[in-house]
Amino acid sequence: MRRVAVMGSSCVGKTTVSRRLAEALGVPHIELDALHHDAGWQEAPAELLQARVLAAFDAAPDGWVADGNYGSKLGSLVLERADTTVFLDPPLLRTFGRSLRRTIGRTITREELWNGNREQIRFIFTRYWIPWWVLANHRRRSREVPQLVAGQPNLELVILRSDDDVDRWLQSIQATDSMSGSSNGSERQKTPPLVDT
Repeated sequence: MRRVAVMGSSCVGKTTVSRRLAEALGVPHIELDALHHDAGWQEAPAELLQARVLAAFDAAPDGWVADGNYGSKLGSLVLERADTTVFLDPPLLRTFGRSLRRTIGRTITREELWNGNREQIRFIFTRYWIPWWVLANHRRRSREVPQLVAGQPNLELVILRSDDDVDRWLQSIQATDSMSGSSNGSERQKTPPLVDT
């Protein structure tokens, strides 16, 4: 496991899991949202996003963990280069509650997300407000991701449906010399992934 695509609906914890996994593997974390959203919430067109993702992969020849979806712009670009897909698929109600807390909190604190962008109160009146997006897309994503992965025979699929699943799976990944690049004589081993089908 050296090139990992972390996928799932909005607000399922993709970035948090990706950061933890990248640290455990000793590889860079690539956040697709940061490559897609330019200043002023301008979205990169497909060709530019693809070029940015490929450049990020080229800059990480020893492996990476990429989080995000963007299938309409990236197609299978990420999945074709990954060896593992981690699909985060918690229940809709839990995800929706998380989206409300996170989005309202970020709106109040004015936390910067990517490239100077911040949540804005005016978004609540659009279909792009994250809680609305979760309601509209969570179930579709739950169906689509396994289908996309099934079309890539090179991929191992790991499905995690709860924080406990995530913690157990991440704890099963033990540091080794071959993956971490350290010279302390340890070796990284990976226990069989937790797959819930």
